[in-house]
Amino acid sequence: MPVDLKERTKQFALRIIRLSSAIPKRGPGIVLATQVLRSGTSPGAQYREAQRAKSNADFISKVEGALQELSETIYWLELIGESGTLNRKRLEPLKREAEELTAIMISIVVSVKRRGKRPNTHAH
Repeated sequence: MPVDLKERTKQFALRIIRLSSAIPKRGPGIVLATQVLRSGTSPGAQYREAQRAKSNADFISKVEGALQELSETIYWLELIGESGTLNRKRLEPLKREAEELTAIMISIVVSVKRRGKRPNTHAH
């Protein structure tokens, strides 16, 4: 059964939006909320762009862009937790999902590079 990555990245973005809204908007919280919001909502948009890529190289480039944003999101989640801005336990499910999305996208990139064919990773 194919992974509906388009929907899964959208749900991840919605969870990031809710998290960002919960961060106190004072002092460093302003920057943390803005950064995690930007990086955490970007992978879904980049993955959608990848679906319209004109070539495998373009597709890989866009998925790799989403991977960079996922890595950055994990970084911001770690800072939010380690700074005491929000409880670490609240952040763990989001961090785990970012890591799972990362693993899926890495697998996609490796597959396309190896076989030259894009896997079916979204529902129709």
